[in-house]
Amino acid sequence: MINRILTFTLLLILPMAVQAENYSIGTGGQSGIYYPFGGALAKVWSANVPDVNAKAEVTAASVENTIKVVRGDMLAGIVMGNVALDAYKGEGKFKSAMPVKTLFALYPNLVHVITLKKSGIGSLPQLRGKRISLGAPASGTAVTAAALLESIGIDVEKDIDAVYLNYSETTNALANGQIDAGFIVGGQGVGAVTQIALTRDINVIPVSQAESAAFIRTHPAYSSYIIPADVYNNVDAVSTLSVWNVLLVNASMSDEMAYNLTKAAFENMGEIRKVVNVAGATTPENADKLKGVPLHPGAKRYLDSLAK
Repeated sequence: MINRILTFTLLLILPMAVQAENYSIGTGGQSGIYYPFGGALAKVWSANVPDVNAKAEVTAASVENTIKVVRGDMLAGIVMGNVALDAYKGEGKFKSAMPVKTLFALYPNLVHVITLKKSGIGSLPQLRGKRISLGAPASGTAVTAAALLESIGIDVEKDIDAVYLNYSETTNALANGQIDAGFIVGGQGVGAVTQIALTRDINVIPVSQAESAAFIRTHPAYSSYIIPADVYNNVDAVSTLSVWNVLLVNASMSDEMAYNLTKAAFENMGEIRKVVNVAGATTPENADKLKGVPLHPGAKRYLDSLAK
């Protein structure tokens, strides 16, 4: 009789147990940095935020992540700063202002315009008339590539043979002679560029000082950057552009959730840095690096508490 009572009691209690809700974090392709960063972040959130069970989702990156965050399909998305700014203002790929805010900035993305040394291409204007990968469709790379080329007078619809490939597809096509050059906008040491540099003699095409200055005037989310020598095998120091990545969320996210996500991330950042070196730049001091898109109030409350 006692066993029956215990069994009946358990049956009443178990359905009432609170289950963690499943969430996804929008990342990018598996050969970039977004995916491992998102995976490490998902692990930290699942272990440290009540009622959250998160996983990284492979996507076409920034634009897709933004759209899915706005639709409520994702808890958060890793997004390049220029795309986040466009979404907030309702510019570029976004026809109206999107209800988005940032939790915190992550690390700077660098514009890599790569080609094989034997191509003889050494400057951006020499891309005219070439077959170029601009990045995956609906990615921040594709947005950046088109904007940079257009800023130097190259129309991506008329002046080049544009294809849209993700990181690994871009490097494979370059290695196989199917394209002349390709854009990869990722963190310093991004795997796709690192790998092709080990098997092919590559050139990272510089963005000149004049080209950078003209671009930054109309795209203020960017800044100039020098990739140090030998970050990539046999590649000298090269001037380029950088733009911060951010963790984007829907503006309707509760303050409590934003606070808890931000707190868990920074209190366990050491675990994330074991997976991705670029997370060394993910600090409370850098959290507001992207100007123009406000921090979520819940995230700001946590960050402000650190200064007290």
